[in-house]
Amino acid sequence: MKQIFARKVLNSGHMLLLSMESHDGNLRSDSSSEKRSILPPAEESHDVCPRQWALSRFPKRYIVAIMAFLGFCNIYSLRANLSVAIVAMVAKKGENVTSAYQGDFPTFDWSTKQEGLVLSSFFYGYIFTQLPGGYLANRIGGKYLFGGGIFMTALLTVLTPLFAKGGVGLIVAIRVLEGLCEGVTYPSILAVWAKWAPPLERTKLATIAFSGSYIGTVISMLLSGYMLESGLGWPSIFYLFGGIALLWCVCWGYFIAESPSSHPTITSVEVEYIQANIGYTEEQTKDILPPWTDIFKSPAVWAIVAAHFAENWGFYTWLTELPSFMRHGLNFRIDKAGFVAAFPYLVMGVVVMSSGFLADYLRGRAVVSTTAIRKLFTCGAFFCQLIFMVAAGYIMTPVAACVCLTLAVGLGGFAWGGFSVNHLDIAPQYASVTMGISNTFATIPGIVSPLLTGAIVTQKTDVGQWQIVFYIAAAIYLLGAVFYGIFASGNRQKWAEVPTGYLSQIDVDIDKDL
Repeated sequence: MKQIFARKVLNSGHMLLLSMESHDGNLRSDSSSEKRSILPPAEESHDVCPRQWALSRFPKRYIVAIMAFLGFCNIYSLRANLSVAIVAMVAKKGENVTSAYQGDFPTFDWSTKQEGLVLSSFFYGYIFTQLPGGYLANRIGGKYLFGGGIFMTALLTVLTPLFAKGGVGLIVAIRVLEGLCEGVTYPSILAVWAKWAPPLERTKLATIAFSGSYIGTVISMLLSGYMLESGLGWPSIFYLFGGIALLWCVCWGYFIAESPSSHPTITSVEVEYIQANIGYTEEQTKDILPPWTDIFKSPAVWAIVAAHFAENWGFYTWLTELPSFMRHGLNFRIDKAGFVAAFPYLVMGVVVMSSGFLADYLRGRAVVSTTAIRKLFTCGAFFCQLIFMVAAGYIMTPVAACVCLTLAVGLGGFAWGGFSVNHLDIAPQYASVTMGISNTFATIPGIVSPLLTGAIVTQKTDVGQWQIVFYIAAAIYLLGAVFYGIFASGNRQKWAEVPTGYLSQIDVDIDKDL
């Protein structure tokens, strides 16, 4: 902190001299040019901020993290509830249905392939708004894009029971629209962290938020299963989770600001700490266009893409198919299947959050390089997932399969302390754009995996067919680990430098007057 305040004083003194010179009209443009020419390129600082945890002075960046955590809880609750509800929605001809969760609510005679289409249709929309969402977040900011995407998804979720009565085509259409709206959320939250997360806290702040995805999955699966067992019916699932998400949107809009400098109650100490450590202010980067050619040519970007694709293949496979596997492959009741299917994601949520704290501790206290941390966490997680995924394919007894799948899915949380935050390492001001690119490719598993699983698993009670699904996921984890281990980087790339260097808020204000 001493370095920060010393820098601020020096900046202030330098700018005072410049403003005195600027009384001569002929020197105004010269002094502005001189000021910028002597500044080095922006460099991240790794100073630690003193802790002030009093309620009235609770760091606003952690409030952003908590609200983002709740936002991702809602995102994945809205996404995952269909995988449980569909068990009650579908009643094939001749099938013995359990009235306890079927009730008097409408049911649909969908084939296995139609079920796969309904479950995967969300991603047909989701894939198309990743890159546009990243670009828009880079241009207009992430706050309203993140909140707006969740708001529209929640509204469409509330309307799902109404549209489901129109048949497969209509519910596929509503899910595609949900995907279009939700597709902007991941890129836009990276735009928020590009302004709010100091380097030595970015992993923990980002993973606090990302862990909400898995906690939301757990809540959705458990609560959805019990709602069906209690006889509330599958429409109540969509009404409940949609309503909660709408309430969150109001809170997000009220409590969260686009950047530290625009927050009405943040302390000046926290603003200066965040901006000085990041190495630039919002004003310095808001008019800079992404260097598209350099981004698409960067091996570090493609390493993130490969890791993101591999992790999402396993995640989306089990997100959409695990309840069916538990019910048909392992003969669990729907309420118990919901609990067993949700447990791996509970473990993963805890691991994701813990990985962020551990990664930042190792970077800050143990002085391990960022590149080493990102590779260790990502590749280590993938190899663990590979081992337990293969083991699950060989040991298909209910208890052993549940243990292996829990470890395979749960340990994947360490990867999120690696590749998911890597966007902010290599190009913080373009993190929303690079996330848009990686999540575009990482959405492909959400489309292909359920369809492939539906084509492979034609008899849901045939464990041999499920084994093939396990082996495919294990192979993809291996390829992702190798590619990321070779090409990943934890350093800011040359194309992501801010040529003017860091300007404190005092510098920015005086610059506007010159």
